[in-house]
Amino acid sequence: MPDLPIPQDAAEAALFSECWDAVLSYADLCTSGSLTANQLATEAFALGMREARDTDFTAARSGGRRSARLPMIPLLLTAVRNTAAGWEADGRGHRLDPDLRLWLNSEKAARYTGLPLQRPVALRGLRDMQEADAALLWLAEVEALPLSSVARRLGLDPAVAAQELEQVRGLFRDRCHRAHLDTPMAAECRSYARLLDAVTRSAAADTPDDLSRHLATCVQCAEAAACLRLHGGGLPAALAGGVIGWGGLAYLERRRRAAEVRLGPGRPGAGDHDGGHPKEGAGRSRVLRHGLLGAAVLISLVALGVSMMPMGSGDGDGAATASHDDRQPVADPTSLAPSTPRPATHSASASPSASASASRPADKNPDPEPQGTSTATAGTGTEETGHASPSASPSHSAAATCRVSYDLVNQWTDGFQATVTVTSTRALSGWRVQWSFRDGQKVTQMWDASVSQSGGRVTADSADYNQSVSPDGTLSFGFLGTWSGKNTAPYAFTLNGGSCSSR
Repeated sequence: MPDLPIPQDAAEAALFSECWDAVLSYADLCTSGSLTANQLATEAFALGMREARDTDFTAARSGGRRSARLPMIPLLLTAVRNTAAGWEADGRGHRLDPDLRLWLNSEKAARYTGLPLQRPVALRGLRDMQEADAALLWLAEVEALPLSSVARRLGLDPAVAAQELEQVRGLFRDRCHRAHLDTPMAAECRSYARLLDAVTRSAAADTPDDLSRHLATCVQCAEAAACLRLHGGGLPAALAGGVIGWGGLAYLERRRRAAEVRLGPGRPGAGDHDGGHPKEGAGRSRVLRHGLLGAAVLISLVALGVSMMPMGSGDGDGAATASHDDRQPVADPTSLAPSTPRPATHSASASPSASASASRPADKNPDPEPQGTSTATAGTGTEETGHASPSASPSHSAAATCRVSYDLVNQWTDGFQATVTVTSTRALSGWRVQWSFRDGQKVTQMWDASVSQSGGRVTADSADYNQSVSPDGTLSFGFLGTWSGKNTAPYAFTLNGGSCSSR
């Protein structure tokens, strides 16, 4: 069993929801089946989160100075590539795409993990930037998010987001230019370095014939030119190809096609993409058909990790990528209605999501929109007969008087994140909270409680570490779920069999 990614707090849980679809989309390109894609994505997510935590821990010990690292989504995508390389090395390569296996055993793959000064210029340039700047560039250029969504995720003023992005593009160019000059290169390449910088600064500049011939035969200089030329629309491809490695261009196309499906054709670059419905190549089954985590059995490993943790306190190879261009986009046009109805608002006042700027999960959804805080409707709940908890239920206290608050933290095309907070007037030595959904919503993950669901009725049992609740004390837990059509607030909340009133 892989070392599971265990969110440390609500922000990290939101990070998972924001980034998962991006990770799964690339894992789907790398593998030969839907279930295998989920397995690869799960292992890669654990690997990427460990790397991020190790970097943060090292920064804390060194007084806040953190070594350069990629923003979360590209970091996790490179973790997919590295996990695939591990599969190839330990005898599981038959589960990977054949073209990827050829690439992993070529000199092209070695460039991404070899000597730092010989790695692709885009990878070095992005890593050399401040993480917030790099995240802005990646989300806007590769993930195809609209600037308003990017600004919300990163905590930027939407009025100046376009100006910020333009400055970050220039900063990326400068970093790539410096990285190119630092690269060990042949004398001919170095003789063209200054000219290459000059002709890529302006769209009106003509490329001399001798430089053009050189770029046609020199991979390193051609990659540098793509990063230095900010005009012409080639920057997203340069980023995706230079950072991810094998399949970067196919990944980029998936994200853009998914954005187009979500927002409608004719709106390039405006994709609130991160939710989607990947479809395998010929004969593959769809993943994420109706939910945040399509293959619930495999991704429940990650859910297990979540429930155990208290929450309170590239591309480079054109031939290789071409074989994936005909695959379906992450959001399959045949699996979505022409438009997605807006969810019902449960409260008159709206509050922005506290976790939207954490890193953003968002790549499970790329950009869950902040939703209002809603209060659950009081109702009379009854215990279902024949209910079997997935784990041994704690001994519950007698029926208690309670008040409940249901908060819709984030919501996106087919998924949402919510928190339930219950105040009990009596002391508890164990608790079970139940409620009913009206619109067919399904809970896919839960933390700070174990979950089971029968139809629309959901049961949440206390974890080992939070069974005790003092008089007039509160208990709370969070979860991720899926919805379709409508996502109204649940009703008929009970605590240990006694009905709860709304706050």
